Amino acid sequence: MIASETSRKVLNFALFQAGWLLCVLYPNRLAVLIIGLFLILHFVLVSQRRFSELQFIGFGTVAGAALDTLWFQTGVLHSETAELLVVPPWLVAIWAIFMTTLCHSLDWISRNRWLPFVLAPIAGPFAYWSASKLGAVSLPDQTLSLLALAAGWLVVFPLLLFVRRYLYPELAR
Repeated sequence: MIASETSRKVLNFALFQAGWLLCVLYPNRLAVLIIGLFLILHFVLVSQRRFSELQFIGFGTVAGAALDTLWFQTGVLHSETAELLVVPPWLVAIWAIFMTTLCHSLDWISRNRWLPFVLAPIAGPFAYWSASKLGAVSLPDQTLSLLALAAGWLVVFPLLLFVRRYLYPELAR
Protein backbone atom coordinates (compact mmCIF):
# COMPACT_ATOMS: atom_id res chain seq x y z
CA MET A 1 0.00 0.00 0.00
CA ILE A 2 1.15 3.53 -0.74
CA ALA A 3 1.99 5.41 2.47
CA SER A 4 1.02 8.92 1.35
CA GLU A 5 -2.70 9.67 1.58
CA THR A 6 -2.39 12.30 -1.15
CA SER A 7 -0.68 9.82 -3.48
CA ARG A 8 -3.37 7.23 -2.78
CA LYS A 9 -6.10 9.73 -3.63
CA VAL A 10 -4.35 10.83 -6.83
CA LEU A 11 -3.87 7.22 -7.93
CA ASN A 12 -7.50 6.44 -7.08
CA PHE A 13 -8.71 9.38 -9.15
CA ALA A 14 -6.40 8.48 -12.05
CA LEU A 15 -7.57 4.84 -12.06
CA PHE A 16 -11.20 5.97 -12.09
CA GLN A 17 -10.71 8.49 -14.89
CA ALA A 18 -8.69 6.04 -17.00
CA GLY A 19 -11.25 3.30 -16.35
CA TRP A 20 -14.20 5.51 -17.24
CA LEU A 21 -12.58 6.67 -20.47
CA LEU A 22 -11.51 3.15 -21.42
CA CYS A 23 -15.04 1.79 -20.91
CA VAL A 24 -16.66 4.64 -22.80
CA LEU A 25 -14.26 4.53 -25.75
CA TYR A 26 -14.11 0.72 -25.91
CA PRO A 27 -17.35 -0.61 -24.40
CA ASN A 28 -16.47 -4.30 -24.53
CA ARG A 29 -15.43 -7.20 -22.33
CA LEU A 30 -11.73 -6.34 -22.58
CA ALA A 31 -12.48 -3.00 -20.91
CA VAL A 32 -14.26 -4.91 -18.13
CA LEU A 33 -11.18 -7.10 -17.67
CA ILE A 34 -8.92 -4.06 -17.48
CA ILE A 35 -11.23 -2.48 -14.88
CA GLY A 36 -10.81 -5.71 -12.91
CA LEU A 37 -7.05 -5.17 -13.03
CA PHE A 38 -7.53 -1.54 -11.97
CA LEU A 39 -9.60 -2.74 -9.01
CA ILE A 40 -6.82 -5.14 -8.00
CA LEU A 41 -4.33 -2.26 -8.21
CA HIS A 42 -6.69 -0.18 -6.10
CA PHE A 43 -6.93 -2.84 -3.39
CA VAL A 44 -3.17 -3.43 -3.36
CA LEU A 45 -1.98 0.18 -3.52
CA VAL A 46 -4.81 2.40 -2.24
CA SER A 47 -7.28 0.61 0.02
CA GLN A 48 -6.61 0.50 3.75
CA ARG A 49 -9.73 -1.46 4.76
CA ARG A 50 -10.00 -3.95 1.94
CA PHE A 51 -12.82 -6.20 3.16
CA SER A 52 -15.15 -3.37 4.15
CA GLU A 53 -14.38 -1.47 0.99
CA LEU A 54 -14.99 -4.55 -1.15
CA GLN A 55 -18.42 -4.97 0.46
CA PHE A 56 -19.24 -1.29 -0.06
CA ILE A 57 -18.08 -1.41 -3.70
CA GLY A 58 -20.21 -4.51 -4.23
CA PHE A 59 -23.27 -2.85 -2.73
CA GLY A 60 -22.84 0.31 -4.80
CA THR A 61 -22.13 -1.57 -7.99
CA VAL A 62 -25.33 -3.58 -7.64
CA ALA A 63 -27.33 -0.44 -6.77
CA GLY A 64 -25.85 1.52 -9.67
CA ALA A 65 -26.35 -1.32 -12.15
CA ALA A 66 -29.96 -1.65 -10.99
CA LEU A 67 -30.50 2.07 -11.56
CA ASP A 68 -28.89 1.91 -15.02
CA THR A 69 -31.01 -1.15 -15.85
CA LEU A 70 -34.11 0.86 -14.95
CA TRP A 71 -32.92 3.68 -17.21
CA PHE A 72 -32.38 1.27 -20.11
CA GLN A 73 -35.78 -0.35 -19.57
CA THR A 74 -37.59 2.98 -19.45
CA GLY A 75 -35.79 4.44 -22.47
CA VAL A 76 -33.81 7.08 -20.59
CA LEU A 77 -30.63 5.43 -21.95
CA HIS A 78 -29.95 3.33 -25.03
CA SER A 79 -26.87 1.39 -26.05
CA GLU A 80 -26.14 -0.96 -28.91
CA THR A 81 -24.24 -3.14 -26.43
CA ALA A 82 -27.21 -3.48 -24.05
CA GLU A 83 -28.80 -6.87 -24.60
CA LEU A 84 -32.47 -7.31 -23.71
CA LEU A 85 -32.52 -3.93 -21.97
CA VAL A 86 -30.04 -5.03 -19.30
CA VAL A 87 -27.14 -2.82 -18.34
CA PRO A 88 -23.99 -3.59 -20.37
CA PRO A 89 -21.06 -5.14 -18.45
CA TRP A 90 -18.79 -2.17 -19.20
CA LEU A 91 -21.26 0.13 -17.42
CA VAL A 92 -21.28 -2.19 -14.39
CA ALA A 93 -17.47 -1.95 -14.44
CA ILE A 94 -17.71 1.85 -14.40
CA TRP A 95 -19.91 1.64 -11.29
CA ALA A 96 -17.36 -0.61 -9.59
CA ILE A 97 -14.43 1.70 -10.29
CA PHE A 98 -16.55 4.75 -9.41
CA MET A 99 -17.40 3.26 -6.01
CA THR A 100 -13.70 3.26 -5.11
CA THR A 101 -13.68 7.05 -5.32
CA LEU A 102 -16.30 7.49 -2.59
CA CYS A 103 -13.81 6.31 0.03
CA HIS A 104 -10.81 8.14 -1.40
CA SER A 105 -10.60 10.86 -4.05
CA LEU A 106 -14.25 11.97 -3.74
CA ASP A 107 -14.49 11.55 0.03
CA TRP A 108 -14.35 15.34 0.45
CA ILE A 109 -17.88 15.63 -0.95
CA SER A 110 -19.32 13.80 2.05
CA ARG A 111 -17.92 16.31 4.53
CA ASN A 112 -20.63 18.83 3.74
CA ARG A 113 -24.22 17.61 4.10
CA TRP A 114 -25.65 19.68 1.23
CA LEU A 115 -22.82 19.21 -1.30
CA PRO A 116 -23.86 15.73 -2.56
CA PHE A 117 -27.34 17.09 -3.29
CA VAL A 118 -25.85 19.91 -5.38
CA LEU A 119 -23.06 18.09 -7.20
CA ALA A 120 -24.67 14.72 -7.93
CA PRO A 121 -27.56 15.93 -10.14
CA ILE A 122 -25.01 17.83 -12.24
CA ALA A 123 -21.96 15.54 -12.32
CA GLY A 124 -23.85 12.26 -12.77
CA PRO A 125 -25.83 13.30 -15.84
CA PHE A 126 -22.75 15.07 -17.22
CA ALA A 127 -20.89 11.73 -17.24
CA TYR A 128 -23.71 10.08 -19.22
CA TRP A 129 -23.98 13.05 -21.57
CA SER A 130 -20.20 12.87 -22.13
CA ALA A 131 -20.47 9.14 -22.79
CA SER A 132 -23.22 9.85 -25.30
CA LYS A 133 -21.01 12.35 -27.12
CA LEU A 134 -18.29 9.68 -27.32
CA GLY A 135 -20.79 7.16 -28.71
CA ALA A 136 -21.01 4.69 -25.81
CA VAL A 137 -24.68 5.35 -25.03
CA SER A 138 -27.42 7.50 -26.43
CA LEU A 139 -29.94 9.72 -24.74
CA PRO A 140 -33.09 9.15 -26.84
CA ASP A 141 -34.80 12.32 -25.58
CA GLN A 142 -31.85 14.35 -24.35
CA THR A 143 -33.73 16.77 -22.10
CA LEU A 144 -35.96 14.12 -20.54
CA SER A 145 -33.02 11.73 -20.19
CA LEU A 146 -30.85 14.33 -18.45
CA LEU A 147 -33.69 15.25 -16.09
CA ALA A 148 -34.28 11.59 -15.22
CA LEU A 149 -30.55 11.04 -14.71
CA ALA A 150 -30.37 14.10 -12.47
CA ALA A 151 -33.28 12.83 -10.37
CA GLY A 152 -31.69 9.40 -10.08
CA TRP A 153 -28.31 10.79 -9.08
CA LEU A 154 -29.99 13.14 -6.60
CA VAL A 155 -31.21 10.00 -4.82
CA VAL A 156 -28.49 7.41 -5.39
CA PHE A 157 -25.36 9.45 -4.63
CA PRO A 158 -26.44 10.72 -1.18
CA LEU A 159 -27.83 7.23 -0.49
CA LEU A 160 -24.45 5.66 -1.22
CA LEU A 161 -22.75 8.14 1.11
CA PHE A 162 -25.37 7.39 3.77
CA VAL A 163 -24.76 3.64 3.44
CA ARG A 164 -21.02 4.18 3.68
CA ARG A 165 -21.39 6.31 6.78
CA TYR A 166 -23.79 4.05 8.69
CA LEU A 167 -23.05 0.52 7.45
CA TYR A 168 -19.32 0.97 6.89
CA PRO A 169 -18.30 3.68 9.38
CA GLU A 170 -14.67 2.56 9.20
CA LEU A 171 -14.64 3.82 5.58
CA ALA A 172 -15.99 7.28 6.47
CA ARG A 173 -13.38 9.56 7.96
